[in-house]
Amino acid sequence: MKLADGLVYGGDYNPEQWPRETWTEDMRLMREAGVNLVTLGVFAWGTVETADGVFDFGWLDEIIGLLHENGIGIDLATPTAAPPSWLHTAHPEILPFDGDLYQQPPGGRNAWCPSSPVFRRYALRIAEQLARRYGEHPALRLWHVGNELGGGNARCYCDVSAAAFRQWLHERHGGVEAVNQAWGTNVWGHRYNHYDEILPPRGKHGAPNPGLFLDYERYSSDALLAHYLAEREVLQRFSDRPVTTNLMVGPGAQVADYARWAPYTDIVANDHYTLVDDPDRAIELACSGDRMRGMTRQREPWLLMEHSTGGPSWQQRNRAKDPGEIARNSLAHVARGSDGAMFFQWRAAATGAEQFHSAMLPHSGTGSRVWREVVELGGMLRSLAEVAGSRVEPARVAMIVDDESGWYLQHGLKPHRGLRYGRELRAWHRALWRRQVLTDLIPVTGVTDGGLDGYDLVLVPGLMLVHDEVAAALAAVPARGGTLLVTYLSGVCDPAGRVRTGGFPGAFRDVLGVFTDEFYPLQAGEEVPLDDGGVVRDWTERVQAVDAGVVVSYTGSSLAGGPAVTRRAYGEGAAWYVSAALPASSIEAITERLVAEAGLPRTVRAPPGLEAVRRIGDDAAYLFLINHRDEPVEVVAEGIDLLTDEKAGPVTVVPAGGVRVVRESSVETPRRAV
Repeated sequence: MKLADGLVYGGDYNPEQWPRETWTEDMRLMREAGVNLVTLGVFAWGTVETADGVFDFGWLDEIIGLLHENGIGIDLATPTAAPPSWLHTAHPEILPFDGDLYQQPPGGRNAWCPSSPVFRRYALRIAEQLARRYGEHPALRLWHVGNELGGGNARCYCDVSAAAFRQWLHERHGGVEAVNQAWGTNVWGHRYNHYDEILPPRGKHGAPNPGLFLDYERYSSDALLAHYLAEREVLQRFSDRPVTTNLMVGPGAQVADYARWAPYTDIVANDHYTLVDDPDRAIELACSGDRMRGMTRQREPWLLMEHSTGGPSWQQRNRAKDPGEIARNSLAHVARGSDGAMFFQWRAAATGAEQFHSAMLPHSGTGSRVWREVVELGGMLRSLAEVAGSRVEPARVAMIVDDESGWYLQHGLKPHRGLRYGRELRAWHRALWRRQVLTDLIPVTGVTDGGLDGYDLVLVPGLMLVHDEVAAALAAVPARGGTLLVTYLSGVCDPAGRVRTGGFPGAFRDVLGVFTDEFYPLQAGEEVPLDDGGVVRDWTERVQAVDAGVVVSYTGSSLAGGPAVTRRAYGEGAAWYVSAALPASSIEAITERLVAEAGLPRTVRAPPGLEAVRRIGDDAAYLFLINHRDEPVEVVAEGIDLLTDEKAGPVTVVPAGGVRVVRESSVETPRRAV
């Protein structure tokens, strides 16, 4: 069953917050806006199960019937993100504990321990009740397990979690001596004789065993996944509709290893909110979309489950979006593979914690600019209906992402505790985005078994933890004629977090032809100049170019004359090492050279700020042109502009802040550059 005829459009709908007379108005306005799918019931547990085992489905039957009568499909959520007050009162033990063993009070979201068998029992019961009643309803298009799993309960450190963690360790490592070996517990004399001696990394002492910390992060992600799978199994027992959950994927380290979750979702779905104080928020959005596409099985379409018409209420300064930004954000997600655009939420709440969160129907009503843009966007998505099901054209650039490396970098006694995973990823992605060079963000789990075949340029930013098999797959890229670029703090440790001795960058030392004997993190306010005119802050290294040419050198500090960036001819290709936290100017210059040397195709040739992505269908190609600049941009593109149904080209003008989507007259899918 398709989610919709064409692209999906809608958002979270919470009718239980409003009187019945409002529901009738909602139906009329949803039709006016072009809404074809709503997410229903996310926070409705307490209004469906009003007391333990007491169910009231009358209001839910009524609203589902109204939506169906008005031709609006339903993404029905299991309401387990919001346990009811009666459950917390009867079973306070389900509330999660933080690392200092402070128990989270009731009243928030996801206020439950992922390993709690008590919570699991109640959650599966409400899921089964919903599945039995609505599993074959004609309006049901999709099941939605919980909400933003990992938001609020990504880590629980209670005794129940500790016992579950020990069982997880036994399944992963076997005997306790294997844990001692993996974690190196001879350091500080913390050897374990029995699993019962192992506790989660509680407290704020700042230096837990790195292996313990890393395995607890893995366990916590797996515990949440296990809960999702348990609910999914119940739903699938009574319904044949697809099942998903809304992930929270951005460029940095995620609260859970969602890439490992993705195969267990029938449609990979994401929630994404731009940060109003981020001057590059359009690029951050593109980076998130590229990462979502890399998590799907065959780069098939995914779904934007939530974003905002304005500022989310959880940001420090909750500013509205600029005119046209709603459409640009929505269509940028569609361009990068989403088969629709959904929001949180349909009608702005008048009460509760999120009463100032933006919505499709804002507090100011239908006379507002937001409402006019929401209606306009609905029309745009209807005009783009034929795009649904098409896939983004094959990229020639891959960037490797890994949440485990992010967790490891950002915790414990690292050489620079202020560095955050995602910094280098965003910096290099930004330079490619500015050149309209499409990039796939590939999870490290997709690197082996031919996962990098066909990519001409592969970038490895901050991949601290590296399997030998992954290192070999990456070394094969330049050997076959491609280009590999590795940044600092990559290849440093094995998957258990043990340092690879012999000099850095560890697993990549041989392919890169360099040797770092010392890290040289810079102090606050310290700067080191480069011979390309750039200035480095935060991170440098003392590097020897053993078998590599020097591209950029340090010209200041005790590192003066030493290499900051190297390039080695390797096999038929090249392997680059970036030992410094380069400024944007240096990254731009290197990216320009990488694009030229690899012969990488640009989607279009246009100035920075014009976003261009192509989706390919069975019978047509669709070129999305999104102008984030304050002046119009001319692009060579010819065909039919689907948003206006008018001829475009041979030169298409994209107005300032505007969008064009051209069904192209002809297109040659980029071939692998030689």
